[in-house]
Amino acid sequence: MPSSPSYKRNYKQEYAQKGQSSKKAIKERSKRNQARKKMEKAGKVSKGDGKDVDHKRGVKAKSNLRVQSKKVNRSNGGKKGSTAGKAAGARKGHKSRSK
Repeated sequence: MPSSPSYKRNYKQEYAQKGQSSKKAIKERSKRNQARKKMEKAGKVSKGDGKDVDHKRGVKAKSNLRVQSKKVNRSNGGKKGSTAGKAAGARKGHKSRSK
């Protein structure tokens, strides 16, 4: 973005371009917000605590929720399993890695 003092951001345009207003994005965001609210009521997280609420398997049940630090939750790249969030060269025993 330009750094001129008179530059004004068009937030509405950014929101639309990033797909945040699609039906799917709204539904997914709603699930995340509901999960966070459940954990706040249970006393497991609070506003500004640096924690994320994670759905383990994508199911809405309360037993499927867990609290993780932001660093751990966001490093997994949204994928499940032992290879989540890791580059191909960093995985142990990965086929594309030459020895």
